[in-house]
Amino acid sequence: MDPSGCTHLDAIREVSPSTRKGCEDCLRTGSQWVHLRMCLTCGHVGCSDDSPNRHATQHFRDGGHPLIRSFEPGEDWVWCFVDHVMVHPGEVEDRKSPRAPPELSRHA
Repeated sequence: MDPSGCTHLDAIREVSPSTRKGCEDCLRTGSQWVHLRMCLTCGHVGCSDDSPNRHATQHFRDGGHPLIRSFEPGEDWVWCFVDHVMVHPGEVEDRKSPRAPPELSRHA
C-alpha cells in the first residue's frame, strides 16, 4: 500500500484535461460551478461537490475512475474516492498530470 493509504495509484494515466474552460458538463448544459476537479484516469474536468451539479463525483460514480486532482490555480491535492484519502502530490508527481492553468477563473 502507498504511504497515503490509497490503493489506486495504478489508475493514474498521463492525461490532458478535457477542457481548460471549466466543467465540461456545466459548459454543455449552461450550468455554473464553484471549483473544478480533473480525473487522473481520463482527464475529465468536472465541478466539485460545492457546485450544484457535482459532476466530478458523478463522473466517478458513472465511470469508476477513482482519483481526482484539484484543477484550481494554486491547489495541488489529489483525492481517492474509493479509499476516501488525500494522496500526497509527490506520490503522483511522476505521472505528470497537468495542473490548472493560472488564468483559469471561476464561472460562478
